[in-house]
Amino acid sequence: MILINGVKASSVAVSDRAMQYGDGCFTTMLVEQGKVRLWPYHLARLQTALERLAISAPDWGALTESVHQLAADLCPPQEAVNSSSKAGIKILISRGSGGRGYSAAGCNDTQVVISTFAWPAHYTQWQHDGIALGVCRQSLAKAPMLAGLKHLNRLEQVMLKREVEQHGWVDALVCDVDGYVVETVASNIFWRKGDQVYSPALDTSGVEGVMRRHVIELLEAMGYHTRLVKAPIETVLAADEVFITNALMALVPINEINGISFRERSALVELNKRLYTC
Repeated sequence: MILINGVKASSVAVSDRAMQYGDGCFTTMLVEQGKVRLWPYHLARLQTALERLAISAPDWGALTESVHQLAADLCPPQEAVNSSSKAGIKILISRGSGGRGYSAAGCNDTQVVISTFAWPAHYTQWQHDGIALGVCRQSLAKAPMLAGLKHLNRLEQVMLKREVEQHGWVDALVCDVDGYVVETVASNIFWRKGDQVYSPALDTSGVEGVMRRHVIELLEAMGYHTRLVKAPIETVLAADEVFITNALMALVPINEINGISFRERSALVELNKRLYTC
């Protein structure tokens, strides 16, 4: 199902700035038993992105109502009691049509596109068995103006995904042009050394995932010291435990990177017990 400004539709104007310039943002959410997981974080992500991109905000109350109703329809309450069904909802917000060239002057026709999709079932196996990561040769540019945002220009990720597919990897680590680990192609990354848990600082590159935010809060509540750092791949390879996160797959253990194995899962096991509980 696709809703454009609350109306069932299947297309937007060719003149829309999302198509012309990637002018907008999006977020992708897990629906489980009729509820959107981490909705307040997704809403905050969209609000932050629109503020930084200077895009006129939609009616957040109406958007919230639409999302919750859609989630309930995907898994009706009467079925959710004994169901573990999952689905996905994506919200894409565009500045709309207007302006001249790059200029967005006078463009206030914000477009909100909500779509649903099937939850990738292979994530269950990933969560249980873990995966191996490759290491991408291509690197991410440093772009402080857009760092952290899940904006619509994802050409870097398209090229990185192509590299992953060419090598037959499941996913891969990605560094910035200075050689510091930023993320994987579609996830945030954490690694533990003793009682210290690290994740890349995302002030110049990368996406600040909602699950990343949730995990950092849980780790602090669990008594771990969490640090956001700029670190080379060698630092990650020396870790005791490595895992990746995003809103759809939640937590996935990493078994191997470049032939280096990781078998400890102590932080991950405890995180899974607390997921979505606070």
